[in-house]
Amino acid sequence: MKYMLLIYSAPEREPTYGTPEFQAMMAGYFALSAKMRDEGVLVSGDGLKGIETATSLRVRGGKVETMDGPFAETKEHLGGYYVIDVADLDAALQYAQAVPTSSYGTVEVRPLMDYDMAA
Repeated sequence: MKYMLLIYSAPEREPTYGTPEFQAMMAGYFALSAKMRDEGVLVSGDGLKGIETATSLRVRGGKVETMDGPFAETKEHLGGYYVIDVADLDAALQYAQAVPTSSYGTVEVRPLMDYDMAA
């Protein structure tokens, strides 16, 4: 079953770019990505650019509205994701706890819908 690991954190809690703490965090991400790739569970994953680069879109009454930034009001921002293919939720949670940001942010684990488009 495929799961998405959505990685959230508050920017003020993240290690500062270029510091030893940042380098250690990134080493953790590279190691986790390699482990999941080696174990054959990694489908995809990427970090996201900052919320200042986001554009939100919605259609209301047939009219397209766009706005700068994310729409949700929250202290934690979506910073990246992994899509993994594992046996069950317990396996997905084992990988989620290995995400470096889980120590100061949140990793939301959500199963992907299977629309069986081939049928």
